[in-house]
Amino acid sequence: MGSFDGIKLYKDKGEHLYVQLYKAIKELIVKGELNNDEKLPPIRKLAKKLKVNNVTVVNAYHILEQEGLVYKKIGSGTYVSPDLLAYAYEERGVSNNLGSLSFIEQGQIQIQKNMINFASATPMSELFPVGDFKQALNEVLDRDGGHAFDYQESRGYFPLRKALIEYVEEYNIFANIDSIQIISGAQQGIDIAAKALLNYDDVVIIESPSYTGAIASFKSRGAKIIDVKLLDDGIDIEDLDKKIRIFKPKFLYLMPNFQNPTGISYSRDKKEKIIELCKQHKIYIVEDDYLSDLNFYSKDNATLKSLDINNELVIYVKSFSKIFMPGLRLGFLIAPPIFYEHLLLAKHSSDISTSGLLQRALEIYFTKGTWKDHIEYMGEKYKDVFDVMLKNIKKYMPSQVDFIYPQGGVNFWFKLPKGVSSKNLYETAIKKNVAIAPGNLFFVHQNDDRHFRLSIASVDSDEVEHGIIIISNIIRDLIEVKNDGEVKEEVYRPIL
Repeated sequence: MGSFDGIKLYKDKGEHLYVQLYKAIKELIVKGELNNDEKLPPIRKLAKKLKVNNVTVVNAYHILEQEGLVYKKIGSGTYVSPDLLAYAYEERGVSNNLGSLSFIEQGQIQIQKNMINFASATPMSELFPVGDFKQALNEVLDRDGGHAFDYQESRGYFPLRKALIEYVEEYNIFANIDSIQIISGAQQGIDIAAKALLNYDDVVIIESPSYTGAIASFKSRGAKIIDVKLLDDGIDIEDLDKKIRIFKPKFLYLMPNFQNPTGISYSRDKKEKIIELCKQHKIYIVEDDYLSDLNFYSKDNATLKSLDINNELVIYVKSFSKIFMPGLRLGFLIAPPIFYEHLLLAKHSSDISTSGLLQRALEIYFTKGTWKDHIEYMGEKYKDVFDVMLKNIKKYMPSQVDFIYPQGGVNFWFKLPKGVSSKNLYETAIKKNVAIAPGNLFFVHQNDDRHFRLSIASVDSDEVEHGIIIISNIIRDLIEVKNDGEVKEEVYRPIL
């Protein structure tokens, strides 16, 4: 059985055998140890080899099929899905044609020379505070020498956590030193929250649409993901209440300020209702504070964490990728006391600890107050591009395209008219050296074909107008093709 020889199942592990088997086969697929359309062992043969009941193998194969990792041929067997081997490329860092739709669906895109990049929400390197951070790094090396490269405790460098207490007070969040966990970026924060809170088949409720990295994390834990649509002022509370009562989720995953991908911000009333709802049902919230710093026109960018007065409900995740430098891979989370040890264990099992050198440098950066100047600078730069973007969308975008007006952040969300595909828009725009993010990326089942996201994080003001004109012209052409292809109503006249 080749790759299956290394699979071991343990009856005393406290986890169902079929779940262990499902995870083991999934890992073989992720690592690329199984080929496109490769047949899995017959149920009876694998059950005999592993000394388990046939039902164990049947259940494991069933979960793999539900996730789309395998497919069945009636009368023939179960085979590895060729579409899902993109997992292997992603995990192993293998590059293929990153301009293709299949790879942007894996969260990657190859940016060609002179490409107008509306697809990425990562800031341009010209905005990074390189000089200030270089000074902080040199200061750390001069002060700490080789100790700067020591492992830090898993919870994080103590002086940095102390500095972060003062940092979050600027946002009306009041934390103690034990509640702060340093993480290697927001993605890791979401992932360790999933590890700490979720077991196989647990339910998570998310916004629809939502962040692709979070969806992937929850799927990797075998969770059931229930989505709730977003309204102009945030998540649909009535639908949320109904689904909480039906599905009894472990937690909600929410981005209440300048949500990714829509740019929607929740109203204060809706934020307070969510807190009350979660208190009532004893449900936790993982809050991804994606970009509350970049508030241009919103009257309220309060976080759910700041409204969680007794620190009982919200696990707050904050990254510095979007407001400082993405390559730092630094962030933090603040959690209720009940989760301290669970999150610490999940962090330790992920990477032991985050880079000590970078943590020490960031502590100096915060202690000197330099971060305030940089956030103000970033805010001014982004607001200039934000305003230019709004102006050009109003000027050039076809009237048939629906658009959400954000109050801040870097993302703009569009809906194409019926019959026009965002995948076709993406593929045509790429050929014209303009990159967008098709909307299907941000939905649980990736079956949406009418939305797309444009981000201003990686473009400057001079590129915006040219890029919006190109996108708008492509959409007009697609609408025209759609209209030409529609069956015209036949008109009958009496013969006189």
